[in-house]
Amino acid sequence: MIKICNLEKYYGDNHVLKGVSASVDRGEVVVLIGASGSGKSTLLRCVNLLETPDDGQIFIDGIEVTARGVVKHEVRRETGMVFQQFNLFPHMRVIDNITLAPLRVRGLAPREAEDLAMELLAKVDLADRAQAWPHQLSGGQQQRVAIARALAMQPKVMLFDEVTSALDPGMTGEVLGVMKQLAADGMTMIVVTHEMAFAREAGDKVIFMHEGFIVEEGPPAKIFRAPEHEATRDFLSKVL
Repeated sequence: MIKICNLEKYYGDNHVLKGVSASVDRGEVVVLIGASGSGKSTLLRCVNLLETPDDGQIFIDGIEVTARGVVKHEVRRETGMVFQQFNLFPHMRVIDNITLAPLRVRGLAPREAEDLAMELLAKVDLADRAQAWPHQLSGGQQQRVAIARALAMQPKVMLFDEVTSALDPGMTGEVLGVMKQLAADGMTMIVVTHEMAFAREAGDKVIFMHEGFIVEEGPPAKIFRAPEHEATRDFLSKVL
């Protein structure tokens, strides 16, 4: 579903991604781990074209999205992304936050968009809050609405960028539960997280990034029980 080839990214003199190559199979959950500043979020943002790579290629479902002339917003239709901050529209009720993009971008009929929104709210266990305003929801509830909003575009891929880092432990559990269900349902996902338990339980593959490189990747059991690279062992010794 996703193929990343020799990706390079600079911010001025800061070389953030250094020849990164990776792949994500259809229905696979890939978890990116590593210290802050290792390039995880930048890699994720390049997949969604929120950042433009300086070199290399990205393919999504067989189409090179980094090719000259590709329309970025068309790529983003197929790649739902959820961020650390919820970014819900505060002046719109929950259901309107979810139906906005399907109505305006996908061209769904109002009734169809509302039915889809209610189906997704049920999936994230918030069907009873459809008419609530964002400020009436907890942080965990707002993040679950943000996930439902991303899913409403019916993307081929979901990208999660440290979506629980601003939440307390109780709310973190709510959001991770939704993400685990998406994984069980077969959604293709790339997840940047510091939640090692989630990586162990829901990840099909774990990628460890260090100073702009992919240093090590493999099944969670291998990475967590028998990491081969010294940088991986050092990182895990600090977070486990």
